[in-house]
Amino acid sequence: MFPHVTRACQGVVFKSIDLIKELMEKTKTSKGLKVTVNIIDKVYQTGRKVATDFKKNMTIKFDEFLPKWNYTVVPNG
Repeated sequence: MFPHVTRACQGVVFKSIDLIKELMEKTKTSKGLKVTVNIIDKVYQTGRKVATDFKKNMTIKFDEFLPKWNYTVVPNG
């Protein structure tokens, strides 16, 4: 679905979130798959610490491409 969304937004200067939402909602595939967009405007707290035993019970696998953004958390065992 991401290539379709990318194509829908290609060449557009993003002037507002509403414009981006509108462009993404027009995205659809030839098989009829459509996009629903929900804007979450909640402000998330940064710098929160994980539970003390989180790192003992979970493995964090960082992606090769943009590892600071893309990672997977997998339970140990």
